[in-house]
Amino acid sequence: MRKICFLLILLAFACKDASKENKTETAEHTNIKNFKAVEIEVILEDDSLSVRAIDVIGKNLAFAGNNGKYGLYNSIDKTWKTNVQKFDTIIPEYRAVGSTSNDFFMLSVASPALLYKTGNSGKMELVYKEGHEKAFYDAMAFWNDNEGIAMGDPTDGCISIIITRNGGDSWSKIDCEDLPDAAEGEAAFAASNSNISIQGDKTWILTGGMKSRILFSPDKGKSWEVFETPLLQGKPTTGGYSLDFYDDKRGIIIGGDYTNEEANKGNKAVTKDGGKTWELIAEGEAPGYKSSVRYIPNSDAKQIVATGFTGIHYSKNGGKSWKKLSDEGFYTLRFVNDTLAYAAGKGRIAKLIFR
Repeated sequence: MRKICFLLILLAFACKDASKENKTETAEHTNIKNFKAVEIEVILEDDSLSVRAIDVIGKNLAFAGNNGKYGLYNSIDKTWKTNVQKFDTIIPEYRAVGSTSNDFFMLSVASPALLYKTGNSGKMELVYKEGHEKAFYDAMAFWNDNEGIAMGDPTDGCISIIITRNGGDSWSKIDCEDLPDAAEGEAAFAASNSNISIQGDKTWILTGGMKSRILFSPDKGKSWEVFETPLLQGKPTTGGYSLDFYDDKRGIIIGGDYTNEEANKGNKAVTKDGGKTWELIAEGEAPGYKSSVRYIPNSDAKQIVATGFTGIHYSKNGGKSWKKLSDEGFYTLRFVNDTLAYAAGKGRIAKLIFR
């Protein structure tokens, strides 16, 4: 497959597959394993750093976090190139990242919302700015090299959604007239850059807080409908924190209440019909609150890993039961392949090897 590279962080390069379309794994290509342990190798340690947004680029890793810091890890020579992106006197906190074959993107929380992309000069370029006092963006993802989406808390009467159709050079906010009304107290959590999941043209957005729902678009953000979830909700700290879809039918949502991390009812559910209906799983069983969940590649939606500040949990049966693999806490993780992932959290980024 053709490989192309993009400029990132003062002439640092990373290669990735040119195709960004999600691939649906089929059962005949699966190789189901039963993991019993995870080996954690810290690759970046900085006590001042907090990272909730990472993106796998080939076998390399890009991140953006607090203190305006972002960087790229080269997995071949095991080196980092990092930098700081400020806006005037503001030092942003970035909690959403994404990439195409050509560019890396990072989006800040709070107001003003600042969305940067890699520029031809080797410096980050500001491509979107939103000054609404309620602006707070949570996640970003791309359908392909030209089209991408980011979502955030409501500023008016709907969840905030911005879209690009020109490779990220410019972004437009969808008018609330074209989106479902937000429920009272409905928002989202910028916990792990995983409020959005994409399969082909289909897109799912997970909300939380007083109301936890799914916003679904079958056509790359042109139209939207809403599905209910059975997750714990009703408080500003409750609801869905992370979702992932294995294909266009099978998906998982996870969350809970980060102020009551051991509570394990109403915090995890799966769908088999593309998000229209959800079934709670492992009710009254661990894990409790988690901020990030991912299907393991090539596992036929059976193997799942969830992480949060309480540790790493693993399921080999589609979420029906879980095993704790580590007490080490991370906010977010992304898989490279079916045994290797990267994870990030408070003060560190690590390589996870499942065995």
